[in-house]
Amino acid sequence: MLKTLKAKRKQTLLAFTLCALLISCGKRTPPIPPTERVSQRTEISAIQRGNRVILTWTTPARNAGESSVLNIDRIDIYRLAEPLAAPLILTEEEFASTSTLIATVDIEPADFGRKQMTFEDILSFAGQKARLRYAARYANKSGQKASYSNFFLIEPAAAVADAPSATELRLSQENITVSWRAPAANIDGSTPANIIGYNIYRIENGTLKKLNSTPVGAVDFPDRFFEFGKTYEYFVRTVSLGTNAEPVESLDSEKIAIAPKDTFAPAAPAAITIAAAANQISIFFAANIETDVLGYRVYRSTDRELPLKDWKLLTAEPIATNTFQDTAVESGKTYYYYMTAADRAGNVSSPSEIVGETVP
Repeated sequence: MLKTLKAKRKQTLLAFTLCALLISCGKRTPPIPPTERVSQRTEISAIQRGNRVILTWTTPARNAGESSVLNIDRIDIYRLAEPLAAPLILTEEEFASTSTLIATVDIEPADFGRKQMTFEDILSFAGQKARLRYAARYANKSGQKASYSNFFLIEPAAAVADAPSATELRLSQENITVSWRAPAANIDGSTPANIIGYNIYRIENGTLKKLNSTPVGAVDFPDRFFEFGKTYEYFVRTVSLGTNAEPVESLDSEKIAIAPKDTFAPAAPAAITIAAAANQISIFFAANIETDVLGYRVYRSTDRELPLKDWKLLTAEPIATNTFQDTAVESGKTYYYYMTAADRAGNVSSPSEIVGETVP
């Protein structure tokens, strides 16, 4: 009887255990997908340049660091080629299922701090026109990803002119002239080249500057705003009429550097007049138009036929004014003068005309 009672208790306990397990199993819910834990979301923009679409974005001010699951390691770039008639509105789910991962760009610790970064997507033009949709998303080493960036849509033009060729530089006192050859064809091989002008760029100490405000129609351009003693680098881009009539630049021409040195002598002083008075001869002349003229030297002789190199220098230092008074003269004597102009680089002009006057 006792054995029978113990056996019944064991059966009852087993039944309760099985029931509890069954009830627990009945309450189980479907697995919940992991939460997206990469919080930084980027914004992208893009332009076409030649046969490339150049994407640009700005990194976060700083990485999330150890206090967060996120530690950004890279950014993934996606592209979707769509027919022009495709709907403009597309959900992230639709984009994710149809787009292609075209690049992964590593992000180093030094890249943080709102640094602008770029990626160039090289295009091939074949078949019908297409609209390209780009997006990007940050990711970490664990494979966790942020939400997609904005979708950037662009319809690249195939008939964009090639870059100019054979860029040359010519230096003068007044300017550095950049010249180039026009491209013969477009990036898709079609002719004639689609050219509405050119943009000229100069690099100085790593800073890029466009020198023209509107596309230049000629195949040369004078840069008047330069300084001797500095180093510059120049290149040119062809400008074409793109999709929706917006201008599209080509890739860069060959870059050419120059470190201009001032070896150009100023013009000789001109329009000289002379006047004699008691114990004084005054000389007047027109100021040189060169902006780098340091001053003028005045030479004197009582013998007009004396070689110019032997004339007496009256100005130990170049004078900055365009007048000169010679008071070391004697009554009744005739004196002859000529002048030279000197610039800051040490270049000296040729001698001016010779003028003479007799002291009363």
